[in-house]
Amino acid sequence: MSTIREKFKSIGPGALVAAGFVGPGTVTTCTVSGASYGYTMLWALLFATLATIIFQEMAARIGIITQKGLGENIRDRIPNAVLRWIAIIIVIVAIFVGNIAYETGNVTGGILGIQAIFPNASMVAIAIVIGILGFACLWVGEYKIIEKILTAIVVFMGVVFLITAIASPVNWGAVLTGLFVPTLPSSAQTGGTSPILVATGLIGTTIVPYNLFLHASSAGERFKDPAQISDARFDAALSIGLGGIISMCILICGAANIYGTGVKVANGKDMALALNPLLGSWATWMIGLGLLAAGFSSVLTASLSAAYAVNGVLGWNKGLKDMRFKVIWMIVLFAGVIMACLLGKSPTELILTAQAANAILLPIMAFFVLFCANGKDLGNWRNHIFANCAGVVIIVITLFICYRNMSSFIASVAKLIGM
Repeated sequence: MSTIREKFKSIGPGALVAAGFVGPGTVTTCTVSGASYGYTMLWALLFATLATIIFQEMAARIGIITQKGLGENIRDRIPNAVLRWIAIIIVIVAIFVGNIAYETGNVTGGILGIQAIFPNASMVAIAIVIGILGFACLWVGEYKIIEKILTAIVVFMGVVFLITAIASPVNWGAVLTGLFVPTLPSSAQTGGTSPILVATGLIGTTIVPYNLFLHASSAGERFKDPAQISDARFDAALSIGLGGIISMCILICGAANIYGTGVKVANGKDMALALNPLLGSWATWMIGLGLLAAGFSSVLTASLSAAYAVNGVLGWNKGLKDMRFKVIWMIVLFAGVIMACLLGKSPTELILTAQAANAILLPIMAFFVLFCANGKDLGNWRNHIFANCAGVVIIVITLFICYRNMSSFIASVAKLIGM
């Protein structure tokens, strides 16, 4: 049994997941939710955080016991060749669509960050620069130091939101109601923004499908002994729980400092209003640097995660230097840049829609994780009744929310394309 000190030392894969979902999509979606609906959408974040812990724990457990990634597990567990290829195609399509949508949101987040500080900066020029820098970092492979610096900025921004939430005039009774009483306000009372699209976006920006692949691989590398699964669970619960709290604080800041002012959040400067009580005129710089750092670090993570997932499920060599591996992340990276340029005239709407797209694809990935976590070869470490029941309930709830969201999602996509 590991001591508390040893458990804290083992933190890593879970923190990587938390850093992955606290990106520009989270900052934007949570701020828009708080500014538009007050505290009423906190339940969606609570649900998403708990669901993320449950499914990421399954992914980590699969990676530790099998010492393989999630993609390899999906491939190896389906003996029938036809069914295996159907599963492979579904995973590849879902990963490509989901990661390209997420990458579009990441690039757009970087654009919002720079434009918050330099309002007249060209959107297309910023997107191209982000794409070139991302390509250079991934091609050379020397991005770890850059990623640590960017992650540190994002963590700092999260702490700032946490302190601001405490310092703001928060209605804590409304916070408790928002956390435990699921409601969907009418769009008529908030200027026409679709509440179900925002709720789905809050789920999609927290339970990120590619993080399931990332967690399985990273946990397998960090933990080699099944006895360390308790350490992996502690890592997942603590890291993802803190990430969820930061997301809730962002929403609370938006609700306490923007909701009811008549401001409709459309850019980084509008988001900065959420931090005014603590930072004043410096709020714009914090949001700008935070969005840029979160956007660029997520640009790298999303591209690599797609490559790892596709290479794993196809049984290819997963080496960073492998050309097929590079082609996958290049497609995701450049598709995200192109879509951000073409559809970025309404950046906050684009980011909301991108997160909602991920949520729609989430039940597919969640099903495969649940399937793999019940493999007989996992022995005593396969899913027990509680994990299975929780997993099924989460998938059913997510499917229902996505079904309710579909018309709003299609309308939002049509609106973006028509701009």
